[in-house]
Amino acid sequence: MTLTGKMLIGQQSLSGNREAIRAINPATHAALEPAYLGGNSEHVAHACALAWTAFDTYRETSLEARATFLETIGTQIEALGDELIDRAVAETGLPRARIQGERGRTCGQLRTFARTVRAGEWLDVRVDTAQPERQPLPRPDLRQRHIALGPVAVFGASNFPLAFSVAGGDTASALAAGCPVVVKAHGAHPGTSELVGRAVAQAVKACGLPEGVFSLLYGSGREVGIALVTDPRIKAVGFTGSRAGGIALTQAAQARPEPIPVYAEMSSINPVYLFPAALEARAEALAQGFVASLTQGAGQFCTNPGLVIAIQGAALDRFTRTISEHLPGCAAQTMLTPGIHSAYDEGVRALSKHARVAATGQAAEGPNQGQAHVFVTQAQDFLSNAHLQAEVFGSASLMVACADADEVRRVSEHLEGQLTATLHLDAADLASAKALLPVLERKAGRLLVNGWPTGVEVSDAMVHGGPFPATSDSRSTSVGTAAIYRFLRPVCYQDFPDALLPGALQHGNPLLLRRLLDGQREA
Repeated sequence: MTLTGKMLIGQQSLSGNREAIRAINPATHAALEPAYLGGNSEHVAHACALAWTAFDTYRETSLEARATFLETIGTQIEALGDELIDRAVAETGLPRARIQGERGRTCGQLRTFARTVRAGEWLDVRVDTAQPERQPLPRPDLRQRHIALGPVAVFGASNFPLAFSVAGGDTASALAAGCPVVVKAHGAHPGTSELVGRAVAQAVKACGLPEGVFSLLYGSGREVGIALVTDPRIKAVGFTGSRAGGIALTQAAQARPEPIPVYAEMSSINPVYLFPAALEARAEALAQGFVASLTQGAGQFCTNPGLVIAIQGAALDRFTRTISEHLPGCAAQTMLTPGIHSAYDEGVRALSKHARVAATGQAAEGPNQGQAHVFVTQAQDFLSNAHLQAEVFGSASLMVACADADEVRRVSEHLEGQLTATLHLDAADLASAKALLPVLERKAGRLLVNGWPTGVEVSDAMVHGGPFPATSDSRSTSVGTAAIYRFLRPVCYQDFPDALLPGALQHGNPLLLRRLLDGQREA
């Protein structure tokens, strides 16, 4: 497939007229062809108008038709073959195996949402049949289902060019809910975005759906993003990126005459707790696991372990010593973009002014390579210095040495909202962990024991979210099948004739859904 440098608005390929976006190969610093001219507010309005026109038709597609559409997107992405892999590697500097794995995850989550759509449980059908003889007042016939919110704006992420971008989790869950999607591609991987965007557009056409179900826009400044969020036809936003970017979009959405929800994943340092018995028993193994998690993918994961909390003593000294032995053997890795690399270097320099360097990885030998860093500080310094809680996106982490369990709790209460909190513990630590658990439940969306936070399974039970600033809305997840609920709302139908009811609510239950009927779940 020849890259065109054009936007996809419905089934049309259109050139922009704003500043050009050009991908940079971070491993070589070479510019990649073609250039992508940014769109303007008129392009946004065109895409949103098509999405709105498509909405009422698309949201009432059958469960089978919508599930087939999601599966077709996955098939079309796979059909791109090595062309997609090669372009994504060139635009991100990520290893080929990582991109291949991410393609598998992207297509896998599309098929997972197809399964979810077919099952229909997300409709959450509730039926309270009429009780005309009830005293003192009769009860009407009441039936409830969930319907799609409306067209959704999705902003592609920098660190996942496939799984959190054009056809990633936000897009997949919105399409599964019955919402048309308008994507703003991330400027770091425009060619990858075009390839995937064309695969989605081909699936729209192949499945006979309205063209406005999907559009792909480019824009280097604020114009396209703000125009998308403030267009009255957009009813929700999915975003993965910086805290500043997420807050700006949220504020724009709340300032509309009709405010809309913004589901923004923004900032998290993901504390790792080393409880005393576990640390005493396996300090060296824990240190090696920590280094592997910290340096995976140059640390460019939103779940990277950016904070380690433990009680000071000989066992923590062994943990620190093992890090200082293993981290110097870790090569500097190419980061996603020159901008991300520059921000990482600035973050490391800022952190070095407030904490002591415990260990570093190998120095950079090429452009845009991030050198791993581990810092250490005392709990009292962490509690009194806001700079020590700032996220550094990359392979950098801070160890906080606490005097006792009470100080561990004070540090935990001091933390902002997080995506994850990890507990390394043995049987002797259970009482201490149980005492701390209520704090961590308030602070994080996913709690894990004796593992590492990097790696997010796409499944029914996964939560990838958390209190601010991890996300802008802690009541939802951006990964896993529950993500569909972000783009739905309930509607109640009172005393409707059967012929006027949607299929999910009809008396004969033609969709064979498991309904809540008069307070009892049907088999």
